[in-house]
Amino acid sequence: MKHNFRALGPTGTAYVATVILAGAAVIAMSIAHLVRHPLGNEWLILAALTVVSGWAMLRIPAMPISFSISDIFNIAASLLFGPSAGAVCAALDGLVLTSRFSSSQRTWDRVLFNIAAPTIATWLAAQVFFALGGNRVPLAGTIAALRLLALLGLFGAIDFVLNSGIVAVAVSFERRLPVLSIWKEHFAGLWITYFGGVFGAMLVMTLARFRTLEVLIVLVPLPVILYVAFRHSLGRAQDQISHLGKVNRVYVAAIEALALAVDAKDQVTYDHTRRVQESAVHLARTLSVADDGEIQAIKAAALLHDVGKLAIPEHILNKPGRLTAAEYEIMKRHAPIGADILAVIGFPYAVAPIVRSHHENWDGTGYPDGLAGEQIPIGSRILAVVDCFDALTSNRPYRPRMEDRDALQIVNDRRGTMYDPRVVDAFFSLYGQRSGETVNAVAATVVEPAALLARPTQTEHPELDVYAFFDIGVAVAGAGSIQEVGDAVWTRVQSRCPASAFILYVYDSESDAIAPRYIGGAIALEPAEVPLGERLSGWAAATGKTVVNSDARLDLDEAIRDTSALRSALAIPVIVDGRPVCVFTFYSEATDAFDAGHTHVMEALGTMLAPYVRKCAERSSRVPPPLSSASKNGTRASHESTRS
Repeated sequence: MKHNFRALGPTGTAYVATVILAGAAVIAMSIAHLVRHPLGNEWLILAALTVVSGWAMLRIPAMPISFSISDIFNIAASLLFGPSAGAVCAALDGLVLTSRFSSSQRTWDRVLFNIAAPTIATWLAAQVFFALGGNRVPLAGTIAALRLLALLGLFGAIDFVLNSGIVAVAVSFERRLPVLSIWKEHFAGLWITYFGGVFGAMLVMTLARFRTLEVLIVLVPLPVILYVAFRHSLGRAQDQISHLGKVNRVYVAAIEALALAVDAKDQVTYDHTRRVQESAVHLARTLSVADDGEIQAIKAAALLHDVGKLAIPEHILNKPGRLTAAEYEIMKRHAPIGADILAVIGFPYAVAPIVRSHHENWDGTGYPDGLAGEQIPIGSRILAVVDCFDALTSNRPYRPRMEDRDALQIVNDRRGTMYDPRVVDAFFSLYGQRSGETVNAVAATVVEPAALLARPTQTEHPELDVYAFFDIGVAVAGAGSIQEVGDAVWTRVQSRCPASAFILYVYDSESDAIAPRYIGGAIALEPAEVPLGERLSGWAAATGKTVVNSDARLDLDEAIRDTSALRSALAIPVIVDGRPVCVFTFYSEATDAFDAGHTHVMEALGTMLAPYVRKCAERSSRVPPPLSSASKNGTRASHESTRS
């Protein structure tokens, strides 16, 4: 058994050097012993068989480990001719196997290590065998046979444990993984080759009681037979591994397709998912998450952590305004639903627990299980930080993207409450490396989701009383055009609500879009036709759901978005017979200007005016007439979307 290790740290280098020196000492003592006590030509035949069979090395498919059938001959040399002969044959075996490596891999330390490891193991195993059994182990009689069997088993166990253990330790230094996990994964299953070699050697010992030279000559075809048999078996194994590789590629493609479906419904880009995946894996390695299974789990969870959103109604998932308490409870279900979906798939690593817990908070206030601290899987803690930052710095239907510094401040403010402090610190370190700058805390106002849901509401508005409703209704009933409808609404509402501007959008079935037909207010606006479902007003028209206090800039053209003073919007869709007719959209320069009372009143107003608005809309030409003189701005044709 040989391993092709790469880079080692200082401790690993010292370990390899120690093994090489010990192997050199064993080889020197063995050669000196053979010079003083010549064995004849018989053991040279075993040495030759060792070299020939070692040259016919076989590699375990998909593993950086190789082995040969030469063990049977260097073991036989040990048992027939003593530890020195066995050690020299084992050294020759290691030299031959290492020579099969590619030239770029044959560094001096690798060659010497792969010679030393089997030499030490074989020599020590033979020393124990002869120390317990004597120089000549009797074969006659039942007791003698049982005793020989026990001694051979002990020899095989010592040889296997030492050889595989020496290599496993070197691999653990290279990969920074526990020795036991390395040994179990790559070496434990190879015990059969050692014990097969031991009992093959026992057969040689038995036959050698007759005439050693003739027996060894008869055994010459054995390496060829064993090589062909092993090669055939490994060829079939390689075919199975290739087939599994193809199935795995299809499996991964199906996972990525599912992730794309989630992203499409959640109106985020696939780049977002990939960025989250890449950052999560990088952060995991920075936090010394070395287990390959856990890394694979984090990669899959980063792609699929929101798969449960497939079960969330779209009008809640992409609602531009604040979620109500009831809607938030529905939204929270996506974490356990996603975990249940992924549990059915049967991943070979723990993906479902990461997905279930990716909204748990460090202080125990998260959902769905209220886990805290180290109870939360490390993958979930990593994913929470990475996903938060990338989401904050991306455009969403309910808010524009933030600057990196503002998003970093939010992450830092949540350190120790929502997020694991160690994960946050590692993330800041990685961000500093990526951006090439030092991340400093900056002032920022953070409004937590719970605070948004707990915002106080006002349910009564005496300013919009029965008389106001009657007055608006009379004015609209007498209107002959959409412009007159808009003027009737705005002139009677502007003094009774905190709106700074108003747009009346009318639905056009030919373009499947809403077009601005009236603009009111002194705020500069440049409204354009909005495809159904896009921006705030388009989303309200498409879903029939009111948008409350979403960022008003998301409804504006990108040319004026960054300079606009508007901060909140109230979009009231007017739906008749299940089809959109128009949208009344009010804008305010104040944040969270509209409360539940405004919403209820405006929705009632829209319901009351729906028949009149539809009648006026049917009279209107497909080409929009000039906008009301209440606005100095014209319209610009645009189909740009503000969504990420």
